[in-house]
Amino acid sequence: MSQEDPRHDLKRQLIDGARKRKRSRPINEPSGGSTTGQARVSERLMRFDMHPGYQQLTLMRDAAKRLGLVDPFFRCHQGNAGATSRIDDRDVINFASYNYLGFSGDPRVNQAAIDAVQHYGSSVSASRIVSGERPIHGELERAMAATYQVDDAVVFVSGHATNVSTLGYLLGPGDLILHDEYIHNSALVGAQLSGARRMGFAHNDADALDDLLHRHRAQFERVVIVIEGLYSMDGDLPDLPRFVEIKQRHQAWLMIDEAHSFGVLGEHGLGLREHFNMPSEAVDIWMGTMSKTLAGCGGYIAGCQALVDTLRHLAPGFLYSVGMPAQVAAPSLKALDLMREEPQRVQHLRDISRYFLERARALGLDTGDSIGAAVVPVIVGSSARAAGLSHALFERGINVQPILHPAVPEKSARLRFFLSCEHTREQVDATLGALQQAMDSRPHA
Repeated sequence: MSQEDPRHDLKRQLIDGARKRKRSRPINEPSGGSTTGQARVSERLMRFDMHPGYQQLTLMRDAAKRLGLVDPFFRCHQGNAGATSRIDDRDVINFASYNYLGFSGDPRVNQAAIDAVQHYGSSVSASRIVSGERPIHGELERAMAATYQVDDAVVFVSGHATNVSTLGYLLGPGDLILHDEYIHNSALVGAQLSGARRMGFAHNDADALDDLLHRHRAQFERVVIVIEGLYSMDGDLPDLPRFVEIKQRHQAWLMIDEAHSFGVLGEHGLGLREHFNMPSEAVDIWMGTMSKTLAGCGGYIAGCQALVDTLRHLAPGFLYSVGMPAQVAAPSLKALDLMREEPQRVQHLRDISRYFLERARALGLDTGDSIGAAVVPVIVGSSARAAGLSHALFERGINVQPILHPAVPEKSARLRFFLSCEHTREQVDATLGALQQAMDSRPHA
């Protein structure tokens, strides 16, 4: 899901670097005076404060302190986070939440959760296949399947685990996973778990994908192409018709992660397929999360009956996990109903996102390849400058997160603005004005 959090990418890169460093050092130290002849394990391998990841984190914190930067992460919201939020006992304009259609906090959505927890309790207390099944699970899955116009859907308790478990189970040695270089960490972990061969291709580069398939398709059995519907780092999207044509010609599966595109793209918010007016069956595996537009938590897979039945009975992340709590499923089910009843929310999200993008570009800000659909980055240069600007805006009552190296290249550090249908033009104008002032007072770093 985007994937959505740069800390996942940061952690992955830190761990990869740590593994490389560890391979170059001896595991054991001489036993000294030991009479048993058994080598002693180095003390650093027994201490968490000596773990390479923690040491790297300490170095980053020390560097930030020397630069006078304030840690922008783990800011505590004291209520519902939408277009505005309350942090540190003050109200702020909020651009750091995925509440795209404003359903989180909506009284009708809240009431659906209240009714569900009163009826079913706070936990279903078992995996669904054993004795954790509740009527609301089937209702939500049928509603997701109907929304995508496919046979069936299955919901997982975690969006990250949805990708991990789906790819980890469906693919194996002898198979190939091809993915956009900007794909979410969950897909990478799923690919690693599967044991399949993994190859990345340049971001949104369908020709690069086609070339990889020309050279390698015949060497593998099953092949899956994994892309996202809307990329949360850049706010851009893939050319779906081109990717569908490629997957059909090379007899591969196409899996699309709609964590950020469902509820955002298309006239009715139905995602990438509606944006391009493509039939649902053109894509083999539809994946998405319920923690953003759908005001809940967890993930889903939608597709043909054989795919869903296989995952529902055999995917470890579903089979061995407790079922989704009813009060988590109910808000997403209600949000789906409200999406159909109130299409103006999607329209306003589209309008305010484009307004933000157009105003930012008119001010000379670098918004990269964003199409102006809920996600608009402002690329500012170094990580230090991005963190400093985030802090300067927060002091002015505006909450926006910086995206720092190594989640993005050092010279592409940015502020990432997530828009909601509840944002106003006045809030956008005030934010961009404050950003321009902050940038003028902070020369390039």
